[in-house]
Amino acid sequence: MNGAPTLPAVRGRLTPNRALADLTWLRVGGPADWLFQPADEADLAAFLAALDPAMPIFPMGVGSNLIVRDGGLRAVVIRLGRGFNGVRVEGSRVIAGAAALDAQVARFAAEAGRDLTFLRTIPGAIGGAVAMNAGCYGSYVADHLVSVRGISRSGAPLTLTAEALNLRYRQSDLPEGFVLTEATFEAPEGAPEALAAKMEDQLARRDESQPTKDRTAGSTFRNPAGYSSTGQADDTHDLKAWKVIDEAGLRGARLGGAEMNAKHPNFLTNRESATAAELEALGEKVRERVYQTHGITLEWEIMRVGEPAPI
Repeated sequence: MNGAPTLPAVRGRLTPNRALADLTWLRVGGPADWLFQPADEADLAAFLAALDPAMPIFPMGVGSNLIVRDGGLRAVVIRLGRGFNGVRVEGSRVIAGAAALDAQVARFAAEAGRDLTFLRTIPGAIGGAVAMNAGCYGSYVADHLVSVRGISRSGAPLTLTAEALNLRYRQSDLPEGFVLTEATFEAPEGAPEALAAKMEDQLARRDESQPTKDRTAGSTFRNPAGYSSTGQADDTHDLKAWKVIDEAGLRGARLGGAEMNAKHPNFLTNRESATAAELEALGEKVRERVYQTHGITLEWEIMRVGEPAPI
């Protein structure tokens, strides 16, 4: 941090050399040069407008789909909190802050008679769900998203239509340096009781098949076929990531404290105080083995950022 630049004054919280491990679901990773938790959208806009354009930023959600490498991040990590987690319903539309948890949005919408139930079992917050075009049971963010609002890297407010994001399987084209603050969804009508029952069924199916009590970051690799589970009886498993990992003999595979979960082999797990390097190395071992056995190159779904630990 010697010679570190002076950052703009803020109304929120700005913390130097902030460890990030406790902010990720896998509980690994080194420190960020700075962690900025803005008070509100105006605070965020003023900060970005005054920040040296050469200073890298990294918008971070709740860390549910993230490996921060052991050397940390040479950037200002921006993490949205209470000022960005509101949810409201206006007619058929549900407007959610980027920091609102996906499950929270699904429940709130259902209570208002609006169906965004596919979000109920997706880990993380709305900002990440939009960025990854999250999906479950055959429904995706792309099927419901109307627009997003946020702050550009230069500090200007910016509203983008869903079409502008080019949403596709686990990907989007959010502008570089853009910090998403709010998303608007079109949600079909449904009876609250029926929607609540539907979500309970989804939760039961998830808990039966996924290691929800273990330290994971959700699905590790994208499905090679390029689609999520439909939840239907005729759903094919031929090209699901967990299936090819299992067939490659890697269910329960270990490397240090990292494990490919025995219950669901597409869930990379911090079993025993794993380092980020161990988790990433095990993932790469899986990719290599699956390519050898199936001729398929698995693509990471978990985002990996930062620098390795210094030698």
